[in-house]
Amino acid sequence: FVANVSHELKTPVGALSLLAEAVQSASDDPEAVRRFAARMQQESHRLTSLIQDLIDLSRVQIDAPLAATAEQVHVAEVVADALDRSSAAAAARRIDLIADAEEDAVVRGDRTQLAAALGNLVENAVNYSPEETRVAVTVKRAGDRVEIAVTDQGIGIPERDLERIFERFYRVDPARSRATGGTGLGLSIVKHIAATHGGEVTVWSSEGNGSTFTLRLPLSADDRGLARAG
Repeated sequence: FVANVSHELKTPVGALSLLAEAVQSASDDPEAVRRFAARMQQESHRLTSLIQDLIDLSRVQIDAPLAATAEQVHVAEVVADALDRSSAAAAARRIDLIADAEEDAVVRGDRTQLAAALGNLVENAVNYSPEETRVAVTVKRAGDRVEIAVTDQGIGIPERDLERIFERFYRVDPARSRATGGTGLGLSIVKHIAATHGGEVTVWSSEGNGSTFTLRLPLSADDRGLARAG
């Protein structure tokens, strides 16, 4: 893990160093300076995203027991927040964001962690979707669990990659991931958050036909009782 982190940090840091040298060499060419500055900003954003994802992953792994931060969380509200955070990126590529969430789906957990998990899934779906498609999020109660499915109409994931998709730093398409600012940690964070909450995350995908990531979480204790009574 440390070796992977070192490699991932060296890439943007090395790029920033080279770009800084390029700016110095092109000081008499304003257009070149602007171009290099834009690249520096891109690499800076990538580095910031990587550091934030590392912080999020470490928090999930070493934070205090979930009971200390757990609260009743209405999943529909978390989904709405996740879609709102990705709305600008989706609008820029004319991707429709659609939600179909049961309002009474409630789980007990850490709202911040759950927001991070849903945010990562929605952001991932938008990043890998072609223009003028849609990303749909559905929330439904299924027995004593809540199922949250994020479906896109993107390029899909090759079958050989499905078993490794939740590994830290694993990228199906490294070039595409870097172009979209991906760090290779988002899905790993989702997996850890799901496990922390006594749930799981799974993926279905078909090349050329999109993907569906499904997060399954236990209903809150009160709702589990109602589900059994029903």
